[in-house]
Amino acid sequence: MSGVADTWGTRHLLGTEGLDAEDALHLLDLAEVFFEVSKRKVRKVPTLRGKTVINLFFEPSTRTRTSFEIAGKRLSADVVNLSGSSSSVTKGESLLDTVKNLEAMHPDILVVRHGASGAPHYVAAHTRARVVNAGDGTHEHPTQALLDAFTIRRAKGKIEGLTVAICGDIAHSRVARSNAILLTALGAHVRFAGPRTLLPPVDHAYRVATFDRVEPAIEGADVVMALRIQHERLAGALVPSLREYARLFGLSAARLARAKPDVIVMHPGPINRGVEIDASVADGRSSVILDQVEAGVAVRMAVLYLLSAEPGQTPLS
Repeated sequence: MSGVADTWGTRHLLGTEGLDAEDALHLLDLAEVFFEVSKRKVRKVPTLRGKTVINLFFEPSTRTRTSFEIAGKRLSADVVNLSGSSSSVTKGESLLDTVKNLEAMHPDILVVRHGASGAPHYVAAHTRARVVNAGDGTHEHPTQALLDAFTIRRAKGKIEGLTVAICGDIAHSRVARSNAILLTALGAHVRFAGPRTLLPPVDHAYRVATFDRVEPAIEGADVVMALRIQHERLAGALVPSLREYARLFGLSAARLARAKPDVIVMHPGPINRGVEIDASVADGRSSVILDQVEAGVAVRMAVLYLLSAEPGQTPLS
């Protein structure tokens, strides 16, 4: 396998929008190679030796930041972590000045997580480094969608033709948006479900079926993904209470019984147990939540490789 020129027509991974099915499947196939690396006794390859990856996170993160760091290190890249609280942004420095100062140090990849939608696109327009969107506001989270697709394909053997129900705070979820775009491109049938106040205001913006009740959305589903209620993004009281939300929309064992017997349950994390998902479901036999976390490293290794490997270079050399 070769570098990014043979896979993506652009220099960056800013969203699943514009990533066609062939490109996505190629990345998922490559992630399978790196998934096996993570099973080895020595979980490291020399692929990106001499490359520098800066994780620039202006929002709190556990899984995404850690998996990008591990992914870079397993590829033998030099990895630097920079959070908003430890950067000069706290002293009034602009995002542009931060990027320009980092570019003066010649990084190869900037992994950007920011609370403002479009921030990684802004960074990409002002740097020579490759840019990966690690989550921007309520816009997109492409690597999460890719690792979700990877997890689904490993569990089900395919994605095309499956019914995927995504339930919860859809309106504020960059995960829901990226998954809707990617999974429909890969041939899945996606359903959104949630309170009317937490559904997208324009239904035709997505090629999905939309429900204001969880039960019909879950009916016959192959995959059910619960989303966290995003307190930090809620502009007003869009649900009466968390207790009321859990009663009407929480993913319980009784509700899950409406899905197919071999349904898998997903969650991008962090989980609010007893709110959007019962503990018995999160820890049950159908849950692949920890498989998603494991998949994150392999998928992000594939992304970093495709963005910065030299033409003709193989994944493990």
